[in-house]
Amino acid sequence: MAESRLPEYSQPWYKRWAGMPGEWRSRWRGMDRKQRFKVDIVLRAALIVFLLWVSWPLALFVAGLIVIQYGEPYLPARLQPYGRFLTPTVVVIVVLLYPFYYASLGSMNILGDYPVLGTMVVMGVYAMMAVGLNIVVGYAGLLDLGYVAFYAMGAYTVAWFASVQFANHKLHFGAVGVGANTPGIHISVWLLLLLAGLLTGVVGILIGLPTLRLRGDYLAIVTLGFGEILPQIARNGDDLGGFNLTNGPNGITPIDPPGIGHVNFLTGSGSFWTSERLFFWGVLLLVAITIFSSLRLRDSRLGRAWIAIREDETAAAAMGVPLMRTKTWAYATGAFFGGVAGAYFASFKQSTFPGDFSFNISAFILSMVILGGMGNVWGVVFGAAFLAFLNQQGLADIGHWFNDTFGTNLDVPKYQFGIYGLIIVLTMLIRPEGLIPSARRRAELHEGVHDTPLYDMRGAVE
Repeated sequence: MAESRLPEYSQPWYKRWAGMPGEWRSRWRGMDRKQRFKVDIVLRAALIVFLLWVSWPLALFVAGLIVIQYGEPYLPARLQPYGRFLTPTVVVIVVLLYPFYYASLGSMNILGDYPVLGTMVVMGVYAMMAVGLNIVVGYAGLLDLGYVAFYAMGAYTVAWFASVQFANHKLHFGAVGVGANTPGIHISVWLLLLLAGLLTGVVGILIGLPTLRLRGDYLAIVTLGFGEILPQIARNGDDLGGFNLTNGPNGITPIDPPGIGHVNFLTGSGSFWTSERLFFWGVLLLVAITIFSSLRLRDSRLGRAWIAIREDETAAAAMGVPLMRTKTWAYATGAFFGGVAGAYFASFKQSTFPGDFSFNISAFILSMVILGGMGNVWGVVFGAAFLAFLNQQGLADIGHWFNDTFGTNLDVPKYQFGIYGLIIVLTMLIRPEGLIPSARRRAELHEGVHDTPLYDMRGAVE
């Protein structure tokens, strides 16, 4: 009690430092538009300088995006309506052509080499799942700790209908690169992606109907239980009344790869249509569809109902929003994209095992949404890509750099979840709305939504 009465300069250092993020935010809110513009330029210039140290191609790309953003208002009047498409177009072109130039980019300081195409496929899969979870958490405000169950459902859907799991049956339809005499069910993976999404959406509805009546922590506990049930079914599903559904701990392998025409994604065709490029472009197509669908849903009547429920469920119900139906749609839509992502990932790995679906995956995907910025699709995609890159190859490269620089022998990937936790804690302290938040979310956290008191008692003396 006595510490709190001391002057600010006499208080312990941890008391003063704890208030620094709040002080920065209060000063930012006190600036006018011109001052904020100047500070924004300085901060972005500092970001470019830092990225120049990390890697000049990355700095050049980010600098180009910043120039486009500042240049949009100065476009001719007849081109103004198309200005908002400039940044997405540049990003799409750069990403589409990535397989042709990534090998010549060199390496980054601390982070090591640029992601290889296999890592990029994993980053794309996690981006799909993060955007799907963002519909549930970011749009509708429903805390889901069992999202990995939808990922598992999608993976096993493609495993059942594109493998030799049911060898006693023989059905071939649209599968590419599968011999005519191969036993089992072999359906085109592209059809199975849609089937996986639909089945997972139905499971989401069945689970959501009895559970979405709950709120807050109670809903989180129920979804956590759901996320633990399905992996256990997968682990023990090799003898369900004498029927082998999941092949138990041994998993299901091999799983058929996708294909187009007579080109199989696993073998490719020639030096241009290589396997890695085909899987990479395939996941890009799915990510683009996921992002487009999420953006259109956000701006739809259903999306506005989700946001109304997130901001004030009682007020939304009073305005005529059907809570159960709207929440169930959010749960089913998020499940759909999680199922599609799981199905494609299983086809990419050519296998699926019960050990792939632990609670850590649910927490990992939720961390991506929080880091990127709940409610903002682009922020969520960035958070997913960044954390997935660290998980696949970034942490190992950071460990090599750290050991070479300081002469240690530290196994950095061993502490990956501690590092992810530290990143989330720092994000919550410094930028609680995420790195790239939505405008609405930023306003909620920074402008405040509390009532103004009738009397200002801040200067009162006890």
